[in-house]
Amino acid sequence: METRKKVLIAEDYEDIRHMTRIMIELIGFDVVEAANGFEAIEQAKISRPDAVLMDIAMPELNGITAATMIHQIDGCQDVPIIAITAFGREYVKDASSYGFDAVIEKPVDMDELRLVLESQMSTAAGSRTGH
Repeated sequence: METRKKVLIAEDYEDIRHMTRIMIELIGFDVVEAANGFEAIEQAKISRPDAVLMDIAMPELNGITAATMIHQIDGCQDVPIIAITAFGREYVKDASSYGFDAVIEKPVDMDELRLVLESQMSTAAGSRTGH
């Protein structure tokens, strides 16, 4: 039996984190949660997620810095990190320069979330296997 993929949600607003969790679970993935950038880094070390959904504007440690630090964790270099922002895509025009593999705008659309997660995890899996 194949193990379910795991997604780390890093979002400081509990209501948004909860709604995103429900969507991800309905898509068929397991979820790990973090309320700020520091928690996201710790959860990434512990849980080794298959993907990370990272709010950009969080207290204590923002998503841009947290994304950079997660990619430095042994075993997390190729984990796709998807920015979630209420600022709009123009705020993160060149997502890759901030350490993100994709950007999703709030409010999060479940169909877009599914497509982005599946696409990013597929790409990351290919890079880990050398394909």
